[in-house]
Amino acid sequence: MELTPIGALLAARDIVGQPLGEILPRLSEVLAPLIPHRAAAELSTHCAHSPFKRTATDLPFTAAELTPLLAAGTPGRPWQGRATVGGAEREVIAVRSDATPRGSVLVLVREDGAEPAGEAELAVAQALWDLVTSHLDRFASEAVPGALARSRTAADTRARVTAELTTAHAAALSGVLAVLRSRALDDSAARATATDLAVSALIELRAESERDRSVAEEPAFEAFARLADALRPMLRHSPVRLELGPPDGPDATRTLPADVAHGARAIVRALLLVVLEQEAVSRVHVGWTLTEHELRATIRDDGPGLLDACPLGAGSVTDRLEVLGGRLDMDAVPGWGTTLTATVPLSTPDPPAAAMDPLRELGERELEVLTHLALGHRNRQIAQELHISESTVKFHVANILDKLGVGSRGEAAALFHRAA
Repeated sequence: MELTPIGALLAARDIVGQPLGEILPRLSEVLAPLIPHRAAAELSTHCAHSPFKRTATDLPFTAAELTPLLAAGTPGRPWQGRATVGGAEREVIAVRSDATPRGSVLVLVREDGAEPAGEAELAVAQALWDLVTSHLDRFASEAVPGALARSRTAADTRARVTAELTTAHAAALSGVLAVLRSRALDDSAARATATDLAVSALIELRAESERDRSVAEEPAFEAFARLADALRPMLRHSPVRLELGPPDGPDATRTLPADVAHGARAIVRALLLVVLEQEAVSRVHVGWTLTEHELRATIRDDGPGLLDACPLGAGSVTDRLEVLGGRLDMDAVPGWGTTLTATVPLSTPDPPAAAMDPLRELGERELEVLTHLALGHRNRQIAQELHISESTVKFHVANILDKLGVGSRGEAAALFHRAA
């Protein structure tokens, strides 16, 4: 089937107009007549809360299986061949995009023996995936307060669940290893084989945790480099000299949660615009300092030191800082300049007192379901995302409405957003 230029434009508009959780399924539907496939999955490094998504639940493939395709693929040149998906080698097409700095990959899982896709079909897949990646990266890089709040909450839940599962699995494997290494067992050959299997599983578990972190976090030096690339064009035709102070020493190799990196960059850009509106500014220094618990982004100028604090508290700067649990400090000295410091915690801020927290009664799984409700997801999609049945989702939704004291999914979602 051939997709006409007008048809492609209409399809593209339809895809990016979907709710975030429906973009991949809709993209899969559009590509299905051109490139028949049984499932689609994505690994997107710009997405802090859910970098790995898939459309089918009958294939138990994981983000770890997509990571090599993201690392080895060539942006703009879709690859088709056999790769390990769902624990077995299958026919796949991997479409990688560099529309986001750290890359993203779309994987279409095909039936064995499927005819190779033609150049025209691959070109359409590449163009649509580039468009989707650019669209989603814009939400991340601009760190819109609403989207940032959802990402912050979901990322925290995801990280907590991952840590708990990793700890539980590691403890179980370590216990198995302790038994297998015991000399009280008679069958040395069986013990040696089982020990090797347990050691391999433990190593893979730790590697999986590292892979998850590499997708959901950014090294500090890379995060600051992206900020520098965004700031330089702002002063390209200005007499103001830009000085950059990236994190150095041990801090440069640390990683930042992706939502913190996105939010900090957006905050610095907004503050720099306010600073540049002053007269008699010839130099601006932008630097990041990392401590154990927080990121401090500093913008220092050599202006008159009379900067009005009112514009600093307007709009998105305050909203973003509130979402991230941060604060903004200003030190203005007449005749010497102004220093603005945005401080952002590296971990999720402590929750408010129980009496002020409407979500305090919800369990971890209920919070996960509520997060999806707040994103506008229906029961079927929630079941697919969380790998549970629709009846289980309905059970959790009923409990959520009862515990929150609300009568509808919309009211529960509104309460979630206010609490976030």
